[in-house]
Amino acid sequence: MSHSVELQHVGMAFGRTRAVTDVSLTVQGGEFFSILGPSGCGKTTILRMIAGFLQPTEGKILIGGRDMKGLGPDQRPTAMIFQSLALFPLMPVWENIAFGLEARGVAKPARKAKAEELLKLVALEGFGERMPGELSGGQRQRVAIARALAVEPQVLLLDEPLSALDLKLRQRMRAELRALQKRTGVTFIYITHDQSEALAMSDRVAVMSAGVLQQVGSPRELYDDPATPFVARFVGETNAISGRVISLDGGMAIVETAEGRLRGRIGHGLSPGASAKLYVRPEALAHGEEGANCLTATIDRIDFEGAFALAYGRLENGIALIASIPSTELASAPAIGVPASFSFRDENAVVLPDE
Repeated sequence: MSHSVELQHVGMAFGRTRAVTDVSLTVQGGEFFSILGPSGCGKTTILRMIAGFLQPTEGKILIGGRDMKGLGPDQRPTAMIFQSLALFPLMPVWENIAFGLEARGVAKPARKAKAEELLKLVALEGFGERMPGELSGGQRQRVAIARALAVEPQVLLLDEPLSALDLKLRQRMRAELRALQKRTGVTFIYITHDQSEALAMSDRVAVMSAGVLQQVGSPRELYDDPATPFVARFVGETNAISGRVISLDGGMAIVETAEGRLRGRIGHGLSPGASAKLYVRPEALAHGEEGANCLTATIDRIDFEGAFALAYGRLENGIALIASIPSTELASAPAIGVPASFSFRDENAVVLPDE
């Protein structure tokens, strides 16, 4: 059975530098849970505290309901995959996978049988006698996962394991990692600064900034209903339009902006009269005037991305605007250097307090 992981008001300080501040969250057993944030936000520090390489300066960490205080990495039901993978170059693949079992005194025939079982699980059957240098980047990644699974952890901790791979391989490995997690049922806690990775693979995601937990939710919740301005900006592309809240009514906020009055959903912590920003995604903007929410922008360039194109422009007050245009509608796309109108539906925008 996989274990849950619970952080209760966890903090970590290195001298006068505070890396993590009062983080509380629960990862359910068998969940693929990601911690997302920019470099230096504290996400790797949290992973190392869960693994036992660091002891928190405040709070508790419970795994499977058991307090981990004072327990080192070898006493916890966890395994960790580092960014570097750290395979032994002079050991064949099967010995790399079975290394943790050898350290536990498991006999060679049982170690080899377990390694073969795990090679089949990660789709590398027949690769046991190869050396790590004979494998591709994606294959070495799968060997590292098999080695971690060999010791039968209840929680697998992954510290940006795909960052060294090229884009196509990263995309393929996302699908493989997700499928592997579902097959094994092990709790995965995955660290990344790449929001597309987190959104594509995770059951739930925690977003962090400067050591503070900003929001926990499903990928769709984070994208559609950001709780803070940081989450709105960090998770996906967005347009931010500054203004002041005129009224709140029926779940909608009316904001007075330099572009006129605009409407969007009421975000957390909003109050009448407050400075605020209205956030609207590029794909929510339609070319043309329709409804009350209209913006006028002069387009500087249009970047073709395959299935869609991104139109980059500026509003009349100089604020940048990004609109997504389906490739099927490029024939009617706005002309470069000419003012164009864009509109959006009330429910596709959210208004949050200004920071």
